[in-house]
Amino acid sequence: MNYDQIFDQAIDRLHSEGRYRVFIDILRNKGAYPNARCFAGHNGPKPITVWCSNDYLAMGQHPKVISAMEEALHDVGAGSGGTRNIGGNTHYHIELESELADLHGKESALLFTSGYVSNDATLSTLAKLLPGCIIFSDELNHASMIAGIRNSGCEKQVWRHNDLDHLEELLAAADPDAPKLIAFESVYSMDGDIAPIHAICDLADKYNALTYIDEVHAVGMYGEHGGGISDRDEAASRITIIEGTLGKAFGVMGGYITADTRIVDCIRSYAPGFIFTTSLSPVLVAGALASVKHLKASSEERDRQQTAAADLKRMFAEAGLPVMDSVTHIVPLMVGDPIKAKQISDILLAEYGVYVQPINYPTVPRGTERLRFTPGPMHTEEMMRDLTSALVEIWERLEIRLAA
Repeated sequence: MNYDQIFDQAIDRLHSEGRYRVFIDILRNKGAYPNARCFAGHNGPKPITVWCSNDYLAMGQHPKVISAMEEALHDVGAGSGGTRNIGGNTHYHIELESELADLHGKESALLFTSGYVSNDATLSTLAKLLPGCIIFSDELNHASMIAGIRNSGCEKQVWRHNDLDHLEELLAAADPDAPKLIAFESVYSMDGDIAPIHAICDLADKYNALTYIDEVHAVGMYGEHGGGISDRDEAASRITIIEGTLGKAFGVMGGYITADTRIVDCIRSYAPGFIFTTSLSPVLVAGALASVKHLKASSEERDRQQTAAADLKRMFAEAGLPVMDSVTHIVPLMVGDPIKAKQISDILLAEYGVYVQPINYPTVPRGTERLRFTPGPMHTEEMMRDLTSALVEIWERLEIRLAA
């Protein structure tokens, strides 16, 4: 067995398909986001503009967040010291969980080290606690949700994306006495569309199913207090479990769930992904806590971000660029070819100082490769016009047809 050959062939396949991933070496400039420095190449750092960060509201740069993290660092030190059960539980963790539960109108919350872990650990554990459970999963659910469902070992039924008729068809055909869980997202981050939450909850009520919503691309972004689409649509009380992240709009790191105390206690007590991992550093928790508190009270960042997204979509459309329909803050530009997507990304970085990563399979289906822009409250109109002009020039250079 030639192990090296097998590994080389695996990497060669990615190169040949044009979807080998390159991690760009950058540093953000504190207080000057979206400006950053790129270290790719050999002539020292080059100034660039970041267009693909999930720090949607630039809260990772907010003075309140940075100050809270500095204060915690000097108060308690760097690490947490262990799992939550063994030295890793701090007052910061308790306070943030209380704040998150309040954000979503739930009794309790539970912190995890990432949104991936919170989905995987919760879904796999929940289904194991419900004998004979069937999980009904939207076909575009995130990889972390798919992993959690797979790791649960339970029966899975995949319903066509946002297709309520198909979901009801599957629910109606299932054993009426079997425990059921409908798992879906609020904002689907690659297409920028939204789930019909109330209609899904209506079906859950009709067929006696629990509901699990992933709000990672919506928390902080929508609703009067930043509780997500379920907050905006006044649907949070109808959802059994709301899952979110602290690493996107809140600008720090970590994941969480909120639910009633009974469910949270079960996940806390049974989920290996929670029990056996070192807890988040108090420094990170303090920063996330400051961010959540600020965005509960301030809509300024949300409003400016939504304006920026609308402006960029309009500029792309007016220039004939193939901007995809999106009702959210996500601005996807369809390319449809992995090699061209990488070419465009490379030219933008090398010649225009614009950083945006190509999105290829398996993140999106083959043939739907794209560039995914996330304009934030600090992207200016001038930046957007320069970006649009650059893209038009590259489209013409690569002989990709623009819309009439």
